[in-house]
Amino acid sequence: MEKSTAIVLSAGSGKRMNSITAKQYLLIKGKPVIYYSLKAFQECPFIDEIILVTKEQDINYCRTKITERYGFTKVKHIISGGKERYHSVYNGLLAAGDCDFVYIHDGARPFVNQNILARSREGVLTYGACVAGMPVKDTIKLSDESGFCAGTPRRSRVWQIQTPQTFSYPLIKEAYEKLMRDISLGIDVEVTDDAQVFEYASQGKVKLVEGAYSNIKITTPEDLKIAESLFG
Repeated sequence: MEKSTAIVLSAGSGKRMNSITAKQYLLIKGKPVIYYSLKAFQECPFIDEIILVTKEQDINYCRTKITERYGFTKVKHIISGGKERYHSVYNGLLAAGDCDFVYIHDGARPFVNQNILARSREGVLTYGACVAGMPVKDTIKLSDESGFCAGTPRRSRVWQIQTPQTFSYPLIKEAYEKLMRDISLGIDVEVTDDAQVFEYASQGKVKLVEGAYSNIKITTPEDLKIAESLFG
């Protein structure tokens, strides 16, 4: 049987939230944003363990006020992240050790659910790499350097990418190792998500699987209000 590990990222500062408290620890319906992501993975039957990646100064808080308080027994490691998102993911991959698949998820996405996780599992078992997302609803314009329209991609081909992003562990670890080597050599690499790391380092293809339009990321105060309404 395969072993699956969830890497939940909770090391961001959330500058756009304009809050002293990091966005993942703000409350929705009386519980921290991060609680809902951890709950989804805790209750998922095919997730064996959870690695929570946070800031060094928040490790004890996460242990006592979140994982122990709410009984998240699958959280086996709470580790510190890094300066950039890819540093935090890499630290999580190193802590994952011996597993077959990893589900990399932003802790500020509280609406991940069992249906999304099931589709992610099917995608990674079939293709080795997949990301949750949804087709965009709006027409998208590309811009030139002066801010004029430079093109209009077909809306049916444009997706809004979410998390989890799920991979064969050996493949994504190898991809991240190459990324870290290249960065250490001074190569300028711009990556914004794990799929981009996978494509950059391995030339492999990533399957798009259906997420949910409700699977939003809490980034601004307006998002927090939307989340409150979605939870009813």
